Amino acid sequence: MQRQAQSRASVLIAIVAAGVFAIFAFGQPAATTAAAQSNFVGGEPTRPDSSDMRALRLRFEAGVRSNWHSHAGWQILAAEEGRGRTQARGGEIIELVPGGSPVFAPAGLVHWHGASPDEHVVQLTILGGGDGGPTSWMEPVSDEEYRGQ
Repeated sequence: MQRQAQSRASVLIAIVAAGVFAIFAFGQPAATTAAAQSNFVGGEPTRPDSSDMRALRLRFEAGVRSNWHSHAGWQILAAEEGRGRTQARGGEIIELVPGGSPVFAPAGLVHWHGASPDEHVVQLTILGGGDGGPTSWMEPVSDEEYRGQ
């Protein structure tokens, strides 16, 4: 029994000694070093609350568009795939293409958006502000308005 206890103690001491040797020989684990490194220069950015934002994808088939409408908050539109269009009431039609500039619609701006007449669009939409207020839907966009006439 005493010999068994001595054997267990020897094994335990060997394990602890190996661990201590590994720390001295190889240094601290890489995870500690990586955590101390920053991915930013000049300080760390903060994360303001974004609980009032949401993002979604909408696929419009060729020729499909929304009615005229406005949002209680702002909206950013961009094309991920295909070709799209958007227009503020009284403004020019703006094409949405992948890699093109996103379009910002401030709160309350009456506008429409959808696909081009001959190609679908996968539209990326980011909505924010407005405290989740409703979209105000209006009349359909006429064929003449959609064609820019």
